[in-house]
Amino acid sequence: MTTNPKAPKFRIRRSSGRAPGTEGGEDRSLPGTSEDGFGDMAFPGSAKADTEAASETSISQIRREGLTGRQLRMARRLAQKHGMTPSSDFDAVRLLRDRGIDPFDRANMIELVHARDTSDSPAPAAAAGQAQPQGQQAQPAQPGDAPRRAGLPQTVDPKRNLPGEHIPAGSGPANLHDIERIQRDIIRRRRRKLALLGLRLTLFVFLPTMICGYYFAYLATPSYATKSEFIVQQAEVTSGTGGLLGGTAMATSQDSILVQDYLTSRGALQRLDSEYGYREHFSDPSVDSLQRVMPDATNEALYKHYQKHVKVGYDPTEGVLRMEVSALSPEMSRVFSEALIGYSEERVDQITERKRADQMRGANETFEDADRKMLEAQEKVLALQEQMGVLDPQSETAGVMSQVNALETQLTEKRLQLSQLMDNARPNQARVAGAEGDIERLETLIADLRSQLTEQGSTQGSLASMTSRLRMAEVELETRTMMMQESLQQLEAARIEANRQVRFLSIGVSPVAPDEPTYPKVFENTLIALLIFGAIYLLVSVTVQVLREQVSS
Repeated sequence: MTTNPKAPKFRIRRSSGRAPGTEGGEDRSLPGTSEDGFGDMAFPGSAKADTEAASETSISQIRREGLTGRQLRMARRLAQKHGMTPSSDFDAVRLLRDRGIDPFDRANMIELVHARDTSDSPAPAAAAGQAQPQGQQAQPAQPGDAPRRAGLPQTVDPKRNLPGEHIPAGSGPANLHDIERIQRDIIRRRRRKLALLGLRLTLFVFLPTMICGYYFAYLATPSYATKSEFIVQQAEVTSGTGGLLGGTAMATSQDSILVQDYLTSRGALQRLDSEYGYREHFSDPSVDSLQRVMPDATNEALYKHYQKHVKVGYDPTEGVLRMEVSALSPEMSRVFSEALIGYSEERVDQITERKRADQMRGANETFEDADRKMLEAQEKVLALQEQMGVLDPQSETAGVMSQVNALETQLTEKRLQLSQLMDNARPNQARVAGAEGDIERLETLIADLRSQLTEQGSTQGSLASMTSRLRMAEVELETRTMMMQESLQQLEAARIEANRQVRFLSIGVSPVAPDEPTYPKVFENTLIALLIFGAIYLLVSVTVQVLREQVSS
């Protein structure tokens, strides 16, 4: 593919359509002068000629982009806004791009339209020789100009074909005064807004902060705070397990929370006021109005004041209660602190007192009942023994049975002896009669002994019935004795549990009266007031701005 060689283009600038160096068709250049015969036209090969050639190349490329007439007009206006003097619309596009400005950027176009609308002077009219869009009539060609193509933007003379009014040399672009006026207006509005912002900050933030700082530094009555720390503990019991959490702070966490709630309750306030005159102490006329308690103040107002001056915190990880009591004098702050600690100890003891009393009351009643019934059973056994005249029925029965066994042994021997005598052919009658008599006597004696065991021979009854009655009384005595022993064990366990449930306060940091005022803290309180007023102002201003945007949209 073969491309045609491109030759550099040179533009010949003419003045009034006449050749350079001539007037009335005559050449007025003289020998020896600096005139080279080319006039304003650049000499071929010079730096000026190279620059013009490059610009012509850029303009030719811009022509091939197919820009509309509206875009070209906007480019010329934007170039004039930036103080440029383009020779044509295409030259305006080139100059803007060389300077790094996009002529077709929407922001630049909007800014240009806004500047034109806000300007007091009417928009400059298009120059007579300005490039016309396609479809409009172009300016007639001047003598000596290059041939023009109809319907396309044309190159114009920058000295006589500028749009708008004629501007004297050195006075700048047409809208320079408008731009300066707009800038001065913007600066004036910014200064006014900054002044209003400073006024609002002064009225709503800095002035209230200064008032608060003045109050804390000069008007507030100094107060003294006494700090103390204590924990709620339970008695150590070595005989019982005490639970898995018996030795930790979790074992007494509920009691500590109850103590904390009690110290900040109305009951503690009423007791402190009745015993130590809390209301009277803070009703002194020398106290400032914000901290003073009126003598006729309601209980609710006094309670709010109490909550501000008595602060109790609880650390669940260590189980420590930290209390701070503020008063108008160091001695009264110490007195109030010690009184509240005493109230807390009494309250802790009352927490488990009822439970311990109920446990001990039930165990004591059970033990007393078992002991009484055991004594009754023992008296019954003793009465039966005295009534029957028998110390031990079992031993009595055993003695009778031993006698019966001995007599039966003798009876068996006598029967054997009689049998031997009867085996003789001629037995001795005397010996036989004696043996028979002994056997009869032994049988009678054995029968009498056995009758003592089973028959109702006396008013007390038989020995078997007496043994049975006495044995039942003895079994009942053993049962009552065992029940009494169990109730005694339960009583001891209840006593151990009651001792384990005993609560008391262990003071880690005793209340000591300070020698310097603790409050007010001027710097810290003033800084907090500044932050609070600033946050309130910021919140209100943001809310107002959002509402204003919602209404205007």
